[in-house]
Amino acid sequence: MVKTVLKIDGMACGMCEAHVNETVRSFCRVKKVTSSYKTGECTVLSEEPLDTEGLKSAVSDTGYRVTGVSVSDAPESTGFFARLFGKRE
Repeated sequence: MVKTVLKIDGMACGMCEAHVNETVRSFCRVKKVTSSYKTGECTVLSEEPLDTEGLKSAVSDTGYRVTGVSVSDAPESTGFFARLFGKRE
């Protein structure tokens, strides 16, 4: 899994978060996307690395300003159900 975090300026409410999330979902295939206007971040989990330049452009086209992007490997889930039904060695 790949974790992509966008720093976004201009989100001011829950509807802004939803707007950013929908833009990300329509631009690329993701496992999970969450946004927070309080932290000014959008976190995207995906199977493959994303086209970050294209994603920045798509979000910017909706009226928000992307001020930074970071990409890292997402840690494997260690929750209760992941332990029960996850990968077995």
